[in-house]
Amino acid sequence: MHLALLVCAPALFVATLALDNGLMRTPPMGWLAWERYRCDIDCDSDPKNCISENLFMDMADRLSEDGWRELGYVYVNIDDCWSSKERDNQGRLQPDPKRFPGGIKKLARYLHDRGLKLGIYGDMGTYTCGGYPGTPVEKIEIDAQTFAEWEVDMFKYDGCYSNATEQEQGYPLMSKALNATGRPIGYSCSWPAYQGGLPPKVNYTQLGEICNLWRNYGDIQDSWDSVLNIIDWFFDNQDVLIPAAAPGRWNDPDMLIIGDFGLSMDQSRSQMALWAIMAAPLFMSNDLRTVSSGARNILQNKMAISINQDPMGIQGRRILKEKSGIEVFWRPLSNNASALVFFSRRTDMPYRYHTSLAKLNYTTGSYKIFDVFTDKATTLKDATEFVVSVNPTGVVMWYVSAPFHFKSSFFPPYVLTSSLSSFL
Repeated sequence: MHLALLVCAPALFVATLALDNGLMRTPPMGWLAWERYRCDIDCDSDPKNCISENLFMDMADRLSEDGWRELGYVYVNIDDCWSSKERDNQGRLQPDPKRFPGGIKKLARYLHDRGLKLGIYGDMGTYTCGGYPGTPVEKIEIDAQTFAEWEVDMFKYDGCYSNATEQEQGYPLMSKALNATGRPIGYSCSWPAYQGGLPPKVNYTQLGEICNLWRNYGDIQDSWDSVLNIIDWFFDNQDVLIPAAAPGRWNDPDMLIIGDFGLSMDQSRSQMALWAIMAAPLFMSNDLRTVSSGARNILQNKMAISINQDPMGIQGRRILKEKSGIEVFWRPLSNNASALVFFSRRTDMPYRYHTSLAKLNYTTGSYKIFDVFTDKATTLKDATEFVVSVNPTGVVMWYVSAPFHFKSSFFPPYVLTSSLSSFL
């Protein structure tokens, strides 16, 4: 009895700080500056690409005019290096006056007029990662109020120049302060990324009660190696991460780099597919003014987006890891549907992978198959052997409609059972 009381006590304490903002019931989607534009503040020699109100207005125009907004890409998120190096006379954060002459509130109104939302960045340390004024514990309340007055819709709270004790205090306090403003502000926490991403240092139950999304792992870079490293970490630790995700609270493997410089088209499809399987936030970090038609088609793929945005909000898992270099991922979806991804780690040539739905633990019946990236449809019986040809570092992604009655070994979806071992 005493043990039960001890276990419940922290949960009761966390509940008083619970994030109950009703936001982000599906993974948030939009555009984020960091990976593509970093801390480019040289507006004299690089006016088109520097961190300035013009950049964010440009991206807002593209989201609202080029078909992105209607697909769900509605957030335009400022990252580091937006502020002045000094707070104002009232102790408030202020944007750099040269790069944001209209102020953040005017920028927010510009976005809102186009049916979009504005996100902004802060850091728990004395300084941000880029050396700008941070939001340490004593500044949390005033900064939360400032963001609300600016009509900001999302806040990312980084953790540079802070320690574990400050993070343990600050992340819940910011959640409480944002709620207290009365303005719905989505809350992105970088807390687990600074604590190794895994229990016991990371308490995912608490995170789900104070944050809408959280960065679990290191920053993505514009390379296939970086994407693969993130994929490996998330699926190697899927048994811990899957139960943490649900409507309103999401694991965040970081930005989509599709349309930048580091990924081939096949690798771009792989990132899109696996981020959809992970129920990951979809924040592009690219130049929407010049993005290629190939990258645009991947990012605007309606079926991939619908899988990502499935209202059940169950994060998918890797179910097979073959010696051939083929891996199979599965996610349960609404209406008794599911998604399958066949992913190749190979780098030599397309690989012809032989299997059947029965071998992937689907029960007896006929299933309608829709290939997400080719738009081809077919019907398969569970026992019918089929072959998928998967390009090197590429994917084949399927939407599988009902009947969908998985054998008990796969239910609930976050329990990995020994029955899979025969397929490994």
